[in-house]
Amino acid sequence: MRGKTIRQFLIDGSADGRWVTELSNWTGKAYKIPRTLVSLCEDREDLCNTGVYFLFGINDETDRQQVYIGEAENIFTRIKQHVAGKDFWTECVAFISKDNNLNKAHIKYLENHLYRIAKENKRYEVLNATVPTESSISEMDRAEMDEFIDNMRLILGVLGHPVLKPSATGTAPKKADNLYMFQKAKGRPTSDGFAVLKGSAISPNTVPSLSPSLVGKRNQLIKDGVVDDSLHFTQDWTFSSPSLAAACVAGYSINGRTAWKNAKGRSLKDMEDET
Repeated sequence: MRGKTIRQFLIDGSADGRWVTELSNWTGKAYKIPRTLVSLCEDREDLCNTGVYFLFGINDETDRQQVYIGEAENIFTRIKQHVAGKDFWTECVAFISKDNNLNKAHIKYLENHLYRIAKENKRYEVLNATVPTESSISEMDRAEMDEFIDNMRLILGVLGHPVLKPSATGTAPKKADNLYMFQKAKGRPTSDGFAVLKGSAISPNTVPSLSPSLVGKRNQLIKDGVVDDSLHFTQDWTFSSPSLAAACVAGYSINGRTAWKNAKGRSLKDMEDET
């Protein structure tokens, strides 16, 4: 992988305002717009271009991140409609082409594939009621749109929305010392937490003192199919910390930095103390 150059412009001069993000040598362009500032975008002529967009919010009951993925031939008009018609979201990220070369077939293809990627990754609760229809485009156009998606994944991650990023990426090198075990689970440190690996098992029982949020997180993993009915992980899954991963596996709170140990019996804390 080669280095990338990303340019960001704060339209309103503040971090909590509107952002424009561009990637060097790419015709795409991203707008990050808080819901409360959509009305200020009336003068952004390129927001009337064809494109795709993400509406981001949080489920008040489960505290889980939510997303709605859409496409429009006039992005600004569609976003204004969602201000009136959808309550859950607080921020929009819209992608357009600077030379306005995305057509209806392109954005339908993008919408379908973005939806499928987000559903497969299971990082966010996807609120689209139906699977978007995939358009038929040429092999050359598919290659260009797949590259467009790769760049969108990068920019969304930079903007704090890893909706297109697989749950377990950026793991440490796959050496024996970097594979850790706890009870009937295996895992590895990642750039954004700790990944429990596919096939790992969680305890069928939880202690009464386990916090409601952790009980809810375990139940959500089962509901989403990340953990199956036999209580095994169906895919690699990243938690924000080794302790959260260990608690979900064990059914009780525990210090994950001492609980997870490699084949040599060294814990995460031991390895950190040695570096």
